[in-house]
Amino acid sequence: MLAALAGRAARALGLPAVIGYLLVGVVVSPFTPGYVANREQLSILADVGVVLLLFEVGIEINPLRLAREGRRLLLLAPLQVLATWAFSAAACLALGLQPAGAAMIGLSIAMSSSVVVVNITRSRRRTTDARTDEVLLGWSLIQDLVGVGAALILVVVVGVGGRSGLAAVAGVLAFALLSAVAAFLLPWLLRRLQTEHDLFLLVSVASGLLVAGVGSRYFGIPLALAAFVAGVAITESPVAAEARQRLLPFRDLFAVMFFVALGTVIDPNLLLQALPWLLAFLAMVLLAKVLVVWLMARFTRIGARRLQLAVGLGQVGEFSYVLGALALGAGLISAQVSSALVGAVVISIAASSILVRVAHRSNRRLPAAVQ
Repeated sequence: MLAALAGRAARALGLPAVIGYLLVGVVVSPFTPGYVANREQLSILADVGVVLLLFEVGIEINPLRLAREGRRLLLLAPLQVLATWAFSAAACLALGLQPAGAAMIGLSIAMSSSVVVVNITRSRRRTTDARTDEVLLGWSLIQDLVGVGAALILVVVVGVGGRSGLAAVAGVLAFALLSAVAAFLLPWLLRRLQTEHDLFLLVSVASGLLVAGVGSRYFGIPLALAAFVAGVAITESPVAAEARQRLLPFRDLFAVMFFVALGTVIDPNLLLQALPWLLAFLAMVLLAKVLVVWLMARFTRIGARRLQLAVGLGQVGEFSYVLGALALGAGLISAQVSSALVGAVVISIAASSILVRVAHRSNRRLPAAVQ
């Protein structure tokens, strides 16, 4: 209820609702005075929310459609991910992180929030045009595909979860086989439940959780990444569009759960101690992502509003939070670095959601060559 009221208040002030959700999390966190929500319960809700959210994002991706309609994006988005990853990882190494931790943080910085991008393109106060929406969504979805593939490789190389070498490779291959089987069996089952609306929805969600849970428990794949792959596995099936449509109303609920819980993990005292890292991460987002995307869009004449495109992708989001948590759990980064990354997620999401509207006003004033 608090999140709904805060989201409504934020919109009344002309701000994105996500800022209200984040503020509610900060207010009820154990690190601020006043009412304290049950952090363990919120953590569980956040984990469930991000798993279901990434499963739905996975279903949203249609690789064949992207190949047909976004051929230039199939080159630009991976190049941006690699460039941002390399620059950010090198900067983290220079600042003293060990190579494995630097690689995880660098990949976190390289990926944007699909949820925020979708909210930008579907907002009631939308300021983007149709072409910018198309490029924003396509770029973000390709980022997800490239980033999750890279993350799975990192899990094998770094040995997150205590597995390394042949065991980790075997786990990834076994999970790929499981996903292929699910891609065959699940659409067959869902087709027979299309007239049973409640069962269709339950099986859609339960199957995503089941595949993700098996991948995490038995094959060593991080739960959130496994959920994303489970979604991608059925995206080309005839029933994927209907599953996506029925899950869509729940996307906002999953997102609210995630953003509120994200606010509760912000410890202002630890964040102050981690301020140099926080500023460094925000600088990486600005220089290695926003500037890189703007330059790519300018020199390739992609047709979107370049400033809005760069700002709209200029945040770190749900995948970054997941990768940071994995790195912290594996002992690859310190609690200070993890806190700074969470702070960068919150600040960059809030800034991107607001500045994309400011960029619209700037676009109207600037000559076309600059936009």
